[in-house]
Amino acid sequence: MRRLNTPAKVQAFLDQEIAYNTEIHGATCFSPSTVLEKRLAHCMEGALLAAAALRMHGHPPLIVDLEATQDTDHVVAVFRQYGCWGAVAKSNYSGLRFREPVYRTIRELAMSYFEHYFNLRREKTLRGYSRPVNLRRFDGLQWTTTKEQLWAIPTYLCEISHTRLLPPGADRTLQRMDARLFAAGCLGSSSTIVAGGMAEWLKAPVLKTVSGETRSGVRIPLPPPVYLI
Repeated sequence: MRRLNTPAKVQAFLDQEIAYNTEIHGATCFSPSTVLEKRLAHCMEGALLAAAALRMHGHPPLIVDLEATQDTDHVVAVFRQYGCWGAVAKSNYSGLRFREPVYRTIRELAMSYFEHYFNLRREKTLRGYSRPVNLRRFDGLQWTTTKEQLWAIPTYLCEISHTRLLPPGADRTLQRMDARLFAAGCLGSSSTIVAGGMAEWLKAPVLKTVSGETRSGVRIPLPPPVYLI
């Protein structure tokens, strides 16, 4: 990973050399070492790989959880340059990947994903974000090289507080995705999109949302739109 000495190179590696992990043999949370071996990653695993690569070149290994409703969460590795935040991410959706370091706050960065974060009913589903989590706290697990599943990390993301993105009531008036933007977001995605939801990563069985309520963490099966053939 030493050749991945810029965030853009890390993103290009995730996009071009790592296939999307659809977990056909069951849920996984691979370490960066296992991702490099299998050449497979979903967003959680991609964020861990990106954070490890960024760490090798002087960035702290930071990840942020983007919390959704009627959808699955998305995890991104974040970094700072020129006093602003950017992100590297693995996603099955074209609009949920790299962000240039031009966002002054984590909230601004999270909001940049809002219009691209949708389920197959074309509903905009992003609702909150976590603080940046420094993966140094998991160094005792040898998270970059272990062959064990790293469930402790997504579990921790489920347990920490998240900040609400939308003002109360705003979700009731949100418009559905424009068909062209929807199609652009799905460009290049795997066939699992037609079969299910965002399929980014599976949350814990029960968690607290930004509204303080609890909900199941199982994936929500969503019907494919009729115009996807």
